[in-house]
Amino acid sequence: MTPVLLSRGFDPVLGIFTGCFAYYLHETNPRTARPPDERLMALVQWKWAKWKRDREEKLNALEREAETSSRLLN
Repeated sequence: MTPVLLSRGFDPVLGIFTGCFAYYLHETNPRTARPPDERLMALVQWKWAKWKRDREEKLNALEREAETSSRLLN
């Protein structure tokens, strides 16, 4: 006999919610809590800032390259 699913759409949602809630409880539990600078939100903010900085550097390099090539054409 196959196991009964709640529904094909609800099972993945329930699984993701359960996993996120368990991780939240793990991070906020006083016995297992990490320092604020080692939490997931701090990591996400760091990665976002790094991505923005790298993107800005790439755009600036492309802009400098475009200016250089336009000077050569004129």
